[in-house]
Amino acid sequence: MGPHRVPAARVSETPRAGSAERPPGLSLSELEALLFVAERPLPRTEIARLAGVEATVVDRLVDELAAASSGRGIRLVVAGDRVELATAPEAAPLVARYVGHEGPRLSPAALETLAIVAYRQPVTRSVIERIRGVDSDYVLRGLLHRRLVVEIGRAAGPGRPYLYGTAFEFLERFGLSGLDELPVLEPDAAAAIAADATEPSEAAGQERVEAEQGPVEAES
Repeated sequence: MGPHRVPAARVSETPRAGSAERPPGLSLSELEALLFVAERPLPRTEIARLAGVEATVVDRLVDELAAASSGRGIRLVVAGDRVELATAPEAAPLVARYVGHEGPRLSPAALETLAIVAYRQPVTRSVIERIRGVDSDYVLRGLLHRRLVVEIGRAAGPGRPYLYGTAFEFLERFGLSGLDELPVLEPDAAAAIAADATEPSEAAGQERVEAEQGPVEAES
């Protein structure tokens, strides 16, 4: 089981009248508090707008918070522009006992498909199927329902098939702060995923679009 999102918390005091008219600025503790009460991953652009600061300020503080939380029970999870606080993966067994469930397990087929998406993204379903050698529609839809995979665009060319990539929840489940923390694959596995299974339409170019924000919830 992967890390849990930190639940939204009550603020310690009722804001005083006029407190909303704060001067522009953002401290490390303010960023941490904002992410702590947020009920969803926050885009850095939204944080900058709320704090009235430049995006570079948010980027610097995100890096500082990630370093400060390393090795602690609460970690900073980063996926592109979005950031979120989540429990550390090593605390998962204890957190799972408190929550009362281990979460749905992934089948070998789902794990294989998810690995291809994670290491090959953006990737179309037909490329996934050529690498796996079997139809992958059902297992891919399951990963979409569990919000581990999202549609991130369409490939250029005939039919414009969907391009898939990993979702924010993928990082949370596997305790990763970013895709750069993906483990190095064994040579045989890396060669299989990197095999030239690209469609002609993908080789000609790809059009990326913003990832959808509301995939279907996983069935329990």
